[in-house]
Amino acid sequence: MSSPEHEFRLTITPDDPGASERAKRLRDLGIGNLPDPEFDELAHELTVLTGAPYAMVNFIDEDHQYFAGLAAPTPGAANQAIAGAEDAPEVGREMDRDHGYCPHVVVRGKALVLGDVCDYPRFAGNPVVDKIGIRSYLGAPLIDDDGNTLGTVCVVDTETHDWGRPGLEIIKGMAEKVMDRIRERNAAEPPADPFQG
Repeated sequence: MSSPEHEFRLTITPDDPGASERAKRLRDLGIGNLPDPEFDELAHELTVLTGAPYAMVNFIDEDHQYFAGLAAPTPGAANQAIAGAEDAPEVGREMDRDHGYCPHVVVRGKALVLGDVCDYPRFAGNPVVDKIGIRSYLGAPLIDDDGNTLGTVCVVDTETHDWGRPGLEIIKGMAEKVMDRIRERNAAEPPADPFQG
């Protein structure tokens, strides 16, 4: 029999009925598990605009999240930012679906503003709180023209933040910017040969 804590953890990540369709759409758009210099640049721009140390352009399939765009401090700087966590892990490009808050943004299809994740029991128990020391989150969905939510843009910090209306406008504006880049790339690609299989 599972413990109450285990049962609670199972409910942290929301059900995602659109995952298969999203994964197919990402493949159709040629977005895969590869770092993207242009998205890295946009993630860096987000850290400058918000003052947060971490920013991601995140695409989510059925199994995991992939940060095609990532801006993060060097491991030494990241460790110093987390009090008493000298051996805190470096943030990599991949993350399990049950880690972080982007899966909630994808399922909701709306921005999520968490000035202090510990203020929300539903989010305080997320593994990133203990593993990486995340205390605040700001994310917006990447919604395709056909209505699919492909992923998110987000920033996270190891300190609390009052993101406010300006933060919300910044993150939504960056989501639009990322989608514009995806549309431009898609328009530049020649149509697929219908006879290839």
